[in-house]
Amino acid sequence: MAIERIVDTGIHDEDADEQVIEVTLRPQHFDEYVGQERLKKNLKLAIEAAKKRSEPMDHVLLYGPPGLGKTTMATVIANEMGTQIRVTSGPAIEKAGDLASILTNLADGDVLFIDEIHRLGRAVEEVLYSAMEDYKLDIVIGKGPAARSVRLDLPKFTVIGATTRTGSLAAPLRDRFGHIHRLEFYSPEEIERIIKRAARLLDSKIDSKAAESLSTRARLTPRIANRLLKRVRDYADVNGDGIIDYPTTEKALELLEIDELGLDPADRNLLKAMLENYGDNPVGLTTMAALTGDEATTIEDFYEPYLLQLGFIERTPRGRRVTPKAKRHLQK
Repeated sequence: MAIERIVDTGIHDEDADEQVIEVTLRPQHFDEYVGQERLKKNLKLAIEAAKKRSEPMDHVLLYGPPGLGKTTMATVIANEMGTQIRVTSGPAIEKAGDLASILTNLADGDVLFIDEIHRLGRAVEEVLYSAMEDYKLDIVIGKGPAARSVRLDLPKFTVIGATTRTGSLAAPLRDRFGHIHRLEFYSPEEIERIIKRAARLLDSKIDSKAAESLSTRARLTPRIANRLLKRVRDYADVNGDGIIDYPTTEKALELLEIDELGLDPADRNLLKAMLENYGDNPVGLTTMAALTGDEATTIEDFYEPYLLQLGFIERTPRGRRVTPKAKRHLQK
């Protein structure tokens, strides 16, 4: 059975209150957005140029591991452009008609954000090609011999696509994006600044040592940093005076079983199972999925990126292998 994870980089849909808090913690403008300096510099230039010419910004593709701020960056871009943003996702657009409905309701300059854009169906992609390139919508009216194609004009809009898997994107779709940017993992110092900002917004007091401790456990990911802060805040409210200090933080993280590098029981169980069953030999992705009870895509999207970043696993042509560095950590 899969272990429920506090350091899961996905959004927990079942908790509506969590999602409301998540949205309130999101930066709305570049000056509030911590980290991703190179990306911000490039986007600021593109936005200023588009505003100067009174044109919509070129389409933007943001990619990288989950939880690094792709959705937040899309909102920031729309706010900096002074336009409205319409948010949807690849799986939600099942038919070409669904996309046509969304596109015809946009206004000039609007931003259409498509999360998990790699999961768009082929028929939907075909409609999106001409919409992105020519701002035209080709639709077929009627059936059989009486069917005819109609081309509608669309407002000049900007598509911002987000994906964790650029390799799954069709080349014609990828080529229609003028800006393609990767979001990198954050530094511990940037995560610490994000935690302190979130604490201010949540009206919680946190000392510097506690913020530093949390920053080393957040897997270099803002979404996890905010989630850990909320769990530690809960612990401080119930078992203390509401102030998040270093001893309270350490006790809360010990209760959550998150070690000093941000690994949780699920990570440690995966590494131990690979070592106990296969030693130094490579392990295939489907075998790793069987060991954890998760799907192979979950391993790739949620376990692997951070373990690779730490140098705890390495990819080989025959599979994944646990590194000596990971062995030393597990022996502590």
